[in-house]
Amino acid sequence: MTGKAIRLNRLFAPSGQLLAVPLDHGVTLGPLEGLTEIHNLVKAVTAGGADAVIVHKGLARQIAGVLSSGQCDLIVHLSASTALSPEPNHKEVVSSVEHAVRLGATAVSVHVNLGAATENKMLEDLGRVADACELWGMPLLAMMYVRDGKPASEYDPVKVAHAARVAEELGADIVKVNYTGSPESFMTVTGGIRIPVLIAGGPKTASTGELLTMIYEAQQAGSLGVAIGRNIFQHAHPLQLTAAIRRILDGKTEASQLAKLASSVDDQH
Repeated sequence: MTGKAIRLNRLFAPSGQLLAVPLDHGVTLGPLEGLTEIHNLVKAVTAGGADAVIVHKGLARQIAGVLSSGQCDLIVHLSASTALSPEPNHKEVVSSVEHAVRLGATAVSVHVNLGAATENKMLEDLGRVADACELWGMPLLAMMYVRDGKPASEYDPVKVAHAARVAEELGADIVKVNYTGSPESFMTVTGGIRIPVLIAGGPKTASTGELLTMIYEAQQAGSLGVAIGRNIFQHAHPLQLTAAIRRILDGKTEASQLAKLASSVDDQH
């Protein structure tokens, strides 16, 4: 078994479904509510059953002690932009696979916005990072979004499927995309590639029930996990919500039980 296969197995074992919590939003948006007490948050999602957290290299050093138990793995995010930029959709590579290895990462991630003015540069970076991941035996998670200036494009099944296929073709081992709104449409995405597909949490959902339903539907359509950030870290009960998502991913919840599960998360005192 190669180093990459060993690391992938760590991320997806034992259920075969990956629960990753991106906490990289501070570069883009600043010190958001929910991210200011990063140690407590990482402890909470770890206790709830998260397989990995996704952070930039600076925070990776800060949370190293929290992750030392081996219960939750580290994914280092390699690309960044800020909301202050005149080109916020351009993601620049700001670290390396080699540095992620030194930080003890189990995987790395890169963000690509297809349809953006600098798509060509981001694709070049994705390809280069994929090559380095092969050299170091490091799994690569590609976060693929359609940002062509048309809001509907972000959830268009044909365009999202195209984005997922780009990730696979350029060497990613896992791809994160937006959920397209229904199991039937999302099968267009999962059926078009052979690498694991994760769904993004997207903007904060209107309710816990809405979030849990989306996760359940995506799993029915062939997703192999989630990468959900602000819907977890800005929730009043991140530990309990993470545990609820874990139950769905582990196949311990039926559709008829989702409303009750959501209520159990929201009714914490």
